[in-house]
Amino acid sequence: MPIKLDFAISLMMVIDLGVKFGAYVGERLAEKLRPLGPDVVVGAATLGIPIAIEVSRALGLDQYVILQKSPKVHLQDALVQRISSITSKGEQRLLLDRRMIPLLAGRRVVVVDDVVASGSSLKGSLELVRSAGGEVVGIGVILTEAREWQQALGPDSALIRSLGHIPQFRAVGATWTPIPETFLA
Repeated sequence: MPIKLDFAISLMMVIDLGVKFGAYVGERLAEKLRPLGPDVVVGAATLGIPIAIEVSRALGLDQYVILQKSPKVHLQDALVQRISSITSKGEQRLLLDRRMIPLLAGRRVVVVDDVVASGSSLKGSLELVRSAGGEVVGIGVILTEAREWQQALGPDSALIRSLGHIPQFRAVGATWTPIPETFLA
């Protein structure tokens, strides 16, 4: 997916890949996160919602928390974190319904999402969970992309458990070529 004339990223729309795909990645992420002993799973709207549901199901947990991006009527008093994303234009907000704080406070939390690229969305999610009193014990993503997220997340990057990694691409003539420095070492 071209972002600029000479720069592109891979695009995975998890909501378009079917129920079996969701169940599969939920099981695989749960295998990686289970040893951390999570009490609750947190995902950010929109693409993190099916991941949170399937990881929760695979872990045998009944409840999960979703961080919203659009201000709904019940979120007028929400905790708010500002973020930016490589796949969204402009600044966005993550919103945590204050009624969800008791599900997070003092609990072991894993945060899940589809892909981490810049790390901004994930960092915002971690900050919201921590501001609600949750202890972030792990992060599960289907894919890590490039390496920018490592710097954005700092020490929290060590919490990442992923199923794979994808590079970013640059245009070389009429061909999109992986950028070597965006591979993980």
